[in-house]
Order: sequence, then C-alpha cells, then structure tokens
Amino acid sequence: MIGPLTNPRAYGGNPEDAFHVVIPSVPGFGFSGPEVEAGWTITRIARAWDELMRRLGYEQYGAHGSDCGALVARELGILKPEGLLGIHVLQLFSFPSGDPAEMAGLSEEDHKRLQFLGAFQERAGFNAIQQSRPLTLSYGLADSPAGQLAWIADLFNGFGDHVDFIGRDAFLTNVMLYWLTNTAESSSRLYYENARNPEAGQGPNTAPTGVAVFGHDFKTIRPFAERDNLNIVHWSEFERGTHFAAMDAPDLLAPDIRKFYRRFR
Repeated sequence: MIGPLTNPRAYGGNPEDAFHVVIPSVPGFGFSGPEVEAGWTITRIARAWDELMRRLGYEQYGAHGSDCGALVARELGILKPEGLLGIHVLQLFSFPSGDPAEMAGLSEEDHKRLQFLGAFQERAGFNAIQQSRPLTLSYGLADSPAGQLAWIADLFNGFGDHVDFIGRDAFLTNVMLYWLTNTAESSSRLYYENARNPEAGQGPNTAPTGVAVFGHDFKTIRPFAERDNLNIVHWSEFERGTHFAAMDAPDLLAPDIRKFYRRFR
C-alpha cells in the first residue's frame, strides 16, 4: 500500500492524489515491542495517534484502518480532534441493539450479513479467550512457534472459509513479526483492555466517514452503521478481498482511499 499511496503516478494514478503515509505500530504489537503497561485501550491509542501526528508537524490528517485499526479510526471520529479530516475503514462494527423495530426495515442482503455475523460469533473463540484470559493463552503462543503459526493461520484463512488469499511469504512475515518480537501476550492483552474500557464507543462518530466492504470479509450492516456513525459520506463494495485487503487487494483499496480523501484536498 505504501507505493500506491505515496507515488500514485507509478501505479497509473493521479500524482495529485499522493499522500504522506504515517504507519504507527500499535502498542504491544510488532515493532513497538512486548512490554506495555496496563490501560492501552483503543481510546488511548487514538489519542496517542493524534498526539503523534501533531508532534510530526501535521496540521491536518486522515485515518485509515481495518480490524483494530478500524476501531482506533472510529475512536478518532468520536473524539474528533482538531485537524482530523475524516476516517476510512474496512469495517464498522455496529450490531443489533435488541430493539425489534430496527430489524423490520432490513433488506435480504442485510439478513445475509447478520447470518455471517452469527457464524463468526460461533467460531470466534480467539475473541472470548483474549478478552478474559490472555495471559494463560500467551504461555502457549510464546513457547511454541507451531502454536503461534496455527493461531494466526486460523484467522488468515477465515476459520477455513477461504485459503491462499495471502501469499505464503507475506503470511510468514506477519507471523514472524509476532514471534521474533515476543508480542503474543502484549498483543492479545489489547482485547482484555478493550473489554474493560469504559470510554470505548461513547457517543456517535460524527467525522466524515468512508467504508470499503470486501467480498470475503465481515460485511458492515449499513442501517446499524448509520445509526452509530452519523456522517457516512462514502461507501464501496468489492466482490473480492478479505479481512486483510491491504495485503490481498491493494489494487482495490488504494484507489478507494484516494477517492474518499480527494474531497478534502
């Protein structure tokens, strides 16, 4: 993604769409190392990213993310610090509130997306254990390269729903970023922290928001997303691409990011 975003001319794009790209490593993941104090929630990370951009000298910026990055970007949209132009995400994790009335207007496609969500919840054991007992899990992951490999492979393969979307070298590089930096424990602890974060999701996201929905990913349910995010100004749907679209569909994602942020130039 770095090349297409920083030098679009080299990839058949308009040079006027070029970005400065700042790619911070989430505390507790990869290059930010394993030793992380308690309290690093997505809200605190969002505040840190805003502080980072200010210290780097940017008066205006946008945020893009998937998965954890999408959660952090949405927190920025809720906080709406001065200088944030907008956010672009691959998912908005908005779910039914329990009110039967909001289910009445759902389309057939929306119901299919709810079924996908239900199937995900049935198999998302990683989410439950990392929210409750991350340290117990981490002894096994930090002690066994095969365990670390299998743990990440399960998610890259969509719990077996799809395989070989990510090149083997790219996949192994991802695994090694956890193994060589010994961040199995500190990265899994983010789930524990977020489950106990009283600030997360407090208030709607009012920042200009763009959403890109990929064919083999969690598919955002638009009526619920618009309930929780009041300024969705861009929505794209793609037939291919997974939860890791930056790795397996950059040719679709990079132009979509350019298109969304073009309105602010």
